[in-house]
Amino acid sequence: LLGEDATWFMELYNVTEEGNWEEQNILYITQEETELAARHGMTMEILQQKKKNVKSLLLGVRSKRIRPGLDDKILCSWNALMLKGCADAYHVFGEESFKVMALKNARFLADKFMKTDGRLDRNYKNGRSVINAFLDDYALTIEAFISVYQISFEPEWLARANKLMDYVFQYFYDEKTKTFWYTSSLDKALVARSKEMTDNVIPGSNSSIAKGLYTLGLLYYKSDYIELAKKMLENVASNFEQNSRFLTNWTQLLWQVLGPAYEVAIVGPAWEDKLKQFRKYYLPNVIFLGSAGESDLPALANRFEEGETWIYVCQEEMCMRPVETVKEALELIGEVGG
Repeated sequence: LLGEDATWFMELYNVTEEGNWEEQNILYITQEETELAARHGMTMEILQQKKKNVKSLLLGVRSKRIRPGLDDKILCSWNALMLKGCADAYHVFGEESFKVMALKNARFLADKFMKTDGRLDRNYKNGRSVINAFLDDYALTIEAFISVYQISFEPEWLARANKLMDYVFQYFYDEKTKTFWYTSSLDKALVARSKEMTDNVIPGSNSSIAKGLYTLGLLYYKSDYIELAKKMLENVASNFEQNSRFLTNWTQLLWQVLGPAYEVAIVGPAWEDKLKQFRKYYLPNVIFLGSAGESDLPALANRFEEGETWIYVCQEEMCMRPVETVKEALELIGEVGG
Protein backbone atom coordinates (compact mmCIF):
# COMPACT_ATOMS: atom_id res chain seq x y z
CA LEU A 1 0.00 0.00 0.00
CA LEU A 2 2.66 2.51 0.94
CA GLY A 3 5.30 1.86 -1.72
CA GLU A 4 8.46 3.89 -1.07
CA ASP A 5 6.86 5.47 2.00
CA ALA A 6 6.87 2.08 3.71
CA THR A 7 10.56 2.36 4.67
CA TRP A 8 10.39 5.48 6.81
CA PHE A 9 6.91 4.59 8.10
CA MET A 10 8.00 1.18 9.42
CA GLU A 11 11.10 2.71 10.94
CA LEU A 12 9.11 5.46 12.65
CA TYR A 13 6.48 3.10 14.07
CA ASN A 14 8.78 0.13 14.88
CA VAL A 15 7.13 -2.24 12.38
CA THR A 16 9.13 -5.43 11.70
CA GLU A 17 8.66 -8.61 9.69
CA GLU A 18 8.58 -10.74 12.86
CA GLY A 19 6.33 -8.30 14.74
CA ASN A 20 7.26 -6.04 17.65
CA TRP A 21 4.88 -7.62 20.19
CA GLU A 22 3.84 -11.28 20.34
CA GLU A 23 4.30 -11.72 16.56
CA GLN A 24 2.03 -8.75 15.89
CA ASN A 25 2.91 -5.14 15.08
CA ILE A 26 1.71 -2.45 17.44
CA LEU A 27 2.45 1.01 16.05
CA TYR A 28 4.42 3.14 18.48
CA ILE A 29 7.10 5.83 18.23
CA THR A 30 10.39 5.67 20.14
CA GLN A 31 12.49 8.25 18.30
CA GLU A 32 12.55 11.93 17.49
CA GLU A 33 10.82 12.70 14.22
CA THR A 34 13.40 15.37 13.44
CA GLU A 35 16.14 12.72 13.41
CA LEU A 36 14.09 10.41 11.19
CA ALA A 37 13.35 13.22 8.74
CA ALA A 38 17.06 14.09 8.51
CA ARG A 39 18.06 10.47 7.85
CA HIS A 40 15.59 10.24 4.98
CA GLY A 41 16.39 13.64 3.52
CA MET A 42 13.05 15.22 4.36
CA THR A 43 12.10 18.47 6.00
CA MET A 44 9.69 18.28 8.92
CA GLU A 45 7.00 19.89 6.79
CA ILE A 46 7.34 17.15 4.16
CA LEU A 47 7.35 14.42 6.83
CA GLN A 48 4.19 15.77 8.43
CA GLN A 49 2.41 15.90 5.08
CA LYS A 50 3.52 12.38 4.21
CA LYS A 51 2.30 11.13 7.59
CA LYS A 52 -1.07 12.71 6.97
CA ASN A 53 -1.36 11.12 3.53
CA VAL A 54 -0.23 7.69 4.71
CA LYS A 55 -2.58 7.66 7.70
CA SER A 56 -5.49 8.63 5.47
CA LEU A 57 -4.65 5.78 3.07
CA LEU A 58 -4.33 3.17 5.82
CA LEU A 59 -7.48 4.37 7.54
CA GLY A 60 -9.40 4.03 4.30
CA VAL A 61 -8.39 0.40 4.01
CA ARG A 62 -9.06 -0.34 7.67
CA SER A 63 -12.55 1.17 7.46
CA LYS A 64 -13.55 -1.66 5.10
CA ARG A 65 -12.93 -4.24 7.81
CA ILE A 66 -15.52 -5.36 10.37
CA ARG A 67 -15.01 -3.18 13.42
CA PRO A 68 -14.27 -4.91 16.73
CA GLY A 69 -16.85 -4.68 19.50
CA LEU A 70 -16.74 -1.37 21.36
CA ASP A 71 -17.36 -1.11 25.09
CA ASP A 72 -18.09 2.60 25.49
CA LYS A 73 -20.21 2.59 28.64
CA ILE A 74 -19.09 4.98 31.37
CA LEU A 75 -18.42 3.37 34.76
CA CYS A 76 -18.87 5.27 38.00
CA SER A 77 -16.04 3.58 39.92
CA TRP A 78 -13.46 3.98 37.15
CA ASN A 79 -14.35 7.63 36.68
CA ALA A 80 -14.06 8.14 40.43
CA LEU A 81 -10.55 6.67 40.37
CA MET A 82 -9.60 9.00 37.52
CA LEU A 83 -11.26 11.94 39.25
CA LYS A 84 -9.22 11.42 42.41
CA GLY A 85 -6.12 11.06 40.26
CA CYS A 86 -6.80 14.43 38.58
CA ALA A 87 -7.45 16.13 41.90
CA ASP A 88 -4.33 14.68 43.51
CA ALA A 89 -2.25 15.57 40.44
CA TYR A 90 -3.47 19.17 40.62
CA HIS A 91 -2.62 19.33 44.32
CA VAL A 92 0.93 18.16 43.61
CA PHE A 93 1.73 19.95 40.35
CA GLY A 94 -0.62 22.93 40.36
CA GLU A 95 -1.44 22.33 36.69
CA GLU A 96 -4.67 24.24 36.14
CA SER A 97 -5.92 21.86 33.43
CA PHE A 98 -5.95 19.03 35.99
CA LYS A 99 -8.25 21.07 38.26
CA VAL A 100 -10.53 21.98 35.37
CA MET A 101 -10.76 18.32 34.37
CA ALA A 102 -11.43 17.24 37.96
CA LEU A 103 -14.24 19.74 38.51
CA LYS A 104 -15.81 18.95 35.14
CA ASN A 105 -15.75 15.21 35.83
CA ALA A 106 -17.03 15.68 39.39
CA ARG A 107 -19.98 17.64 38.01
CA PHE A 108 -20.66 14.88 35.47
CA LEU A 109 -20.73 12.22 38.18
CA ALA A 110 -22.94 14.38 40.38
CA ASP A 111 -25.41 15.15 37.58
CA LYS A 112 -25.53 11.81 35.75
CA PHE A 113 -24.86 9.20 38.44
CA MET A 114 -26.00 10.59 41.79
CA LYS A 115 -29.68 10.78 42.75
CA THR A 116 -31.28 13.15 45.25
CA ASP A 117 -31.51 10.45 47.94
CA GLY A 118 -27.81 9.64 47.66
CA ARG A 119 -28.15 6.57 45.45
CA LEU A 120 -25.62 6.06 42.66
CA ASP A 121 -25.87 4.35 39.29
CA ARG A 122 -23.03 2.07 38.26
CA ASN A 123 -22.98 2.76 34.54
CA TYR A 124 -24.10 5.39 32.05
CA LYS A 125 -24.57 5.30 28.29
CA ASN A 126 -26.75 7.22 25.86
CA GLY A 127 -28.43 9.13 28.65
CA ARG A 128 -29.47 6.22 30.82
CA SER A 129 -28.31 3.66 33.37
CA VAL A 130 -29.57 0.14 34.01
CA ILE A 131 -27.58 -0.99 37.06
CA ASN A 132 -27.59 0.11 40.71
CA ALA A 133 -24.13 0.97 42.00
CA PHE A 134 -22.02 -1.44 44.05
CA LEU A 135 -19.96 -0.60 47.10
CA ASP A 136 -16.82 0.25 45.12
CA ASP A 137 -18.77 2.88 43.18
CA TYR A 138 -19.81 4.57 46.42
CA ALA A 139 -16.48 4.19 48.20
CA LEU A 140 -14.33 5.49 45.36
CA THR A 141 -16.73 8.35 44.59
CA ILE A 142 -16.70 9.38 48.24
CA GLU A 143 -12.89 9.47 48.20
CA ALA A 144 -12.92 11.35 44.89
CA PHE A 145 -15.37 14.02 46.09
CA ILE A 146 -13.29 14.50 49.26
CA SER A 147 -10.20 15.04 47.10
CA VAL A 148 -12.06 17.53 44.90
CA TYR A 149 -13.11 19.41 48.04
CA GLN A 150 -9.50 19.58 49.21
CA ILE A 151 -8.38 21.37 46.03
CA SER A 152 -11.39 23.66 45.68
CA PHE A 153 -12.82 24.12 49.19
CA GLU A 154 -16.25 24.03 47.54
CA PRO A 155 -18.49 22.61 50.32
CA GLU A 156 -20.80 20.88 47.83
CA TRP A 157 -18.32 18.07 47.27
CA LEU A 158 -17.85 17.32 50.92
CA ALA A 159 -21.62 17.42 51.46
CA ARG A 160 -22.11 14.99 48.57
CA ALA A 161 -19.49 12.63 49.98
CA ASN A 162 -21.25 12.73 53.34
CA LYS A 163 -24.64 12.05 51.75
CA LEU A 164 -23.24 9.07 49.86
CA MET A 165 -21.86 7.70 53.12
CA ASP A 166 -25.29 8.04 54.76
CA TYR A 167 -26.76 6.00 51.92
CA VAL A 168 -24.04 3.35 52.24
CA PHE A 169 -24.85 2.91 55.93
CA GLN A 170 -28.53 2.49 55.16
CA TYR A 171 -28.23 -0.13 52.43
CA PHE A 172 -24.77 -1.79 52.65
CA TYR A 173 -23.75 -1.93 56.33
CA ASP A 174 -23.51 -5.20 58.22
CA GLU A 175 -23.92 -4.35 61.89
CA LYS A 176 -22.85 -7.83 62.98
CA THR A 177 -19.38 -7.75 61.42
CA LYS A 178 -18.91 -3.95 61.28
CA THR A 179 -18.15 -4.21 57.57
CA PHE A 180 -20.02 -3.47 54.34
CA TRP A 181 -21.62 -5.74 51.76
CA TYR A 182 -20.62 -5.35 48.12
CA THR A 183 -24.24 -5.12 46.95
CA SER A 184 -27.14 -3.02 48.22
CA SER A 185 -29.97 -4.55 50.25
CA LEU A 186 -32.29 -3.07 47.61
CA ASP A 187 -30.83 -5.24 44.86
CA LYS A 188 -32.23 -8.59 43.85
CA ALA A 189 -31.30 -11.22 46.41
CA LEU A 190 -28.26 -13.31 45.52
CA VAL A 191 -27.42 -16.86 46.61
CA ALA A 192 -24.91 -15.23 48.94
CA ARG A 193 -24.01 -11.56 49.40
CA SER A 194 -20.27 -11.04 49.25
CA LYS A 195 -17.82 -8.65 50.86
CA GLU A 196 -14.63 -7.29 49.34
CA MET A 197 -11.96 -7.00 52.02
CA THR A 198 -8.69 -7.13 50.06
CA ASP A 199 -7.27 -4.87 47.37
CA ASN A 200 -6.81 -6.13 43.85
CA VAL A 201 -6.24 -4.28 40.56
CA ILE A 202 -8.23 -1.43 42.11
CA PRO A 203 -8.59 -0.64 45.84
CA GLY A 204 -10.95 -2.96 47.70
CA SER A 205 -14.33 -1.42 48.48
CA ASN A 206 -14.16 -1.96 52.25
CA SER A 207 -10.68 -0.44 52.51
CA SER A 208 -11.81 2.53 50.44
CA ILE A 209 -14.99 3.06 52.46
CA ALA A 210 -12.94 2.86 55.67
CA LYS A 211 -10.65 5.64 54.42
CA GLY A 212 -13.71 7.71 53.57
CA LEU A 213 -15.15 7.09 57.02
CA TYR A 214 -11.94 8.19 58.72
CA THR A 215 -11.62 11.40 56.69
CA LEU A 216 -15.29 12.39 56.99
CA GLY A 217 -15.12 11.60 60.70
CA LEU A 218 -12.29 14.09 61.12
CA LEU A 219 -13.94 16.78 59.01
CA TYR A 220 -17.44 16.45 60.46
CA TYR A 221 -16.36 15.59 64.01
CA LYS A 222 -18.10 12.21 63.78
CA SER A 223 -16.28 10.07 66.31
CA ASP A 224 -18.42 7.05 65.41
CA TYR A 225 -17.05 7.18 61.85
CA ILE A 226 -13.49 7.31 63.14
CA GLU A 227 -14.02 4.45 65.56
CA LEU A 228 -15.64 2.28 62.90
CA ALA A 229 -12.74 2.93 60.50
CA LYS A 230 -10.33 1.86 63.22
CA LYS A 231 -12.40 -1.24 63.99
CA MET A 232 -12.41 -2.24 60.32
CA LEU A 233 -8.65 -1.76 60.26
CA GLU A 234 -8.24 -3.98 63.31
CA ASN A 235 -10.25 -6.71 61.59
CA VAL A 236 -7.64 -7.04 58.83
CA ALA A 237 -4.53 -6.18 60.87
CA SER A 238 -3.68 -9.82 61.53
CA ASN A 239 -3.31 -10.36 57.78
CA PHE A 240 -0.78 -7.60 57.17
CA GLU A 241 2.29 -9.79 57.49
CA GLN A 242 1.02 -12.63 55.29
CA ASN A 243 -0.96 -10.69 52.67
CA SER A 244 0.47 -7.18 52.71
CA ARG A 245 0.44 -6.85 48.91
CA PHE A 246 -3.35 -7.28 48.96
CA LEU A 247 -3.80 -4.74 51.76
CA THR A 248 -2.00 -1.68 50.40
CA ASN A 249 -5.05 0.58 50.70
CA TRP A 250 -5.55 -0.57 54.28
CA THR A 251 -1.90 0.29 54.91
CA GLN A 252 -2.54 3.88 53.82
CA LEU A 253 -5.33 4.09 56.39
CA LEU A 254 -3.06 2.52 59.00
CA TRP A 255 -0.51 5.25 58.34
CA GLN A 256 -3.12 7.95 58.91
CA VAL A 257 -4.49 6.36 62.07
CA LEU A 258 -1.06 5.78 63.62
CA GLY A 259 0.03 9.33 62.73
CA PRO A 260 -2.55 10.39 63.61
CA ALA A 261 -3.53 12.52 60.65
CA TYR A 262 -3.44 16.30 60.82
CA GLU A 263 -6.33 18.48 59.68
CA VAL A 264 -5.05 21.78 58.31
CA ALA A 265 -7.81 24.38 58.10
CA ILE A 266 -7.18 27.55 56.09
CA VAL A 267 -9.78 30.25 56.73
CA GLY A 268 -9.81 33.62 55.01
CA PRO A 269 -9.65 35.32 51.61
CA ALA A 270 -6.04 34.25 50.92
CA TRP A 271 -6.75 30.53 51.37
CA GLU A 272 -5.84 29.65 47.79
CA ASP A 273 -2.39 31.19 48.02
CA LYS A 274 -1.71 29.41 51.33
CA LEU A 275 -2.86 26.07 49.90
CA LYS A 276 -0.62 26.61 46.88
CA GLN A 277 2.37 27.02 49.20
CA PHE A 278 1.54 23.76 50.97
CA ARG A 279 1.71 21.95 47.62
CA LYS A 280 5.50 22.32 47.64
CA TYR A 281 5.69 19.72 50.39
CA TYR A 282 4.88 16.02 50.50
CA LEU A 283 2.30 15.77 53.28
CA PRO A 284 0.55 12.39 52.99
CA ASN A 285 -0.80 12.61 56.54
CA VAL A 286 -2.52 15.98 56.13
CA ILE A 287 -6.19 16.59 55.30
CA PHE A 288 -6.90 20.09 54.00
CA LEU A 289 -10.09 22.04 54.54
CA GLY A 290 -11.01 25.68 54.47
CA SER A 291 -13.14 28.55 53.26
CA ALA A 292 -12.92 32.18 52.24
CA GLY A 293 -15.52 33.18 54.83
CA GLU A 294 -17.93 31.69 57.34
CA SER A 295 -18.63 27.97 57.07
CA ASP A 296 -21.09 25.61 58.74
CA LEU A 297 -18.61 22.74 58.61
CA PRO A 298 -17.93 21.81 62.26
CA ALA A 299 -14.17 21.86 61.77
CA LEU A 300 -14.36 25.45 60.45
CA ALA A 301 -16.98 26.94 62.75
CA ASN A 302 -16.17 30.30 64.44
CA ARG A 303 -12.76 30.58 62.81
CA PHE A 304 -13.32 33.36 60.28
CA GLU A 305 -12.00 36.84 60.99
CA GLU A 306 -12.78 39.65 58.57
CA GLY A 307 -9.76 40.54 56.42
CA GLU A 308 -7.53 37.86 57.97
CA THR A 309 -6.39 34.44 56.79
CA TRP A 310 -5.49 32.00 59.54
CA ILE A 311 -4.13 28.47 59.42
CA TYR A 312 -5.30 26.01 62.07
CA VAL A 313 -3.39 22.77 62.62
CA CYS A 314 -5.60 20.21 64.37
CA GLN A 315 -5.70 16.56 65.37
CA GLU A 316 -9.02 14.88 66.18
CA GLU A 317 -10.85 18.08 67.17
CA MET A 318 -7.90 19.49 69.13
CA CYS A 319 -6.39 22.55 67.47
CA MET A 320 -3.14 24.35 68.13
CA ARG A 321 -2.92 28.14 68.13
CA PRO A 322 -3.70 29.64 64.72
CA VAL A 323 -0.77 30.86 62.64
CA GLU A 324 -0.48 33.17 59.66
CA THR A 325 2.26 31.55 57.58
CA VAL A 326 2.68 28.15 55.97
CA LYS A 327 6.15 27.91 57.49
CA GLU A 328 4.69 28.19 60.99
CA ALA A 329 2.07 25.56 60.18
CA LEU A 330 4.70 23.18 58.83
CA GLU A 331 6.68 23.56 62.03
CA LEU A 332 3.58 22.60 64.03
CA ILE A 333 3.23 19.36 62.08
CA GLY A 334 6.92 18.55 62.30
CA GLU A 335 7.98 19.69 58.83
CA VAL A 336 10.75 22.17 58.13
CA GLY A 337 9.28 25.26 56.51
CA GLY A 338 11.16 26.96 53.70
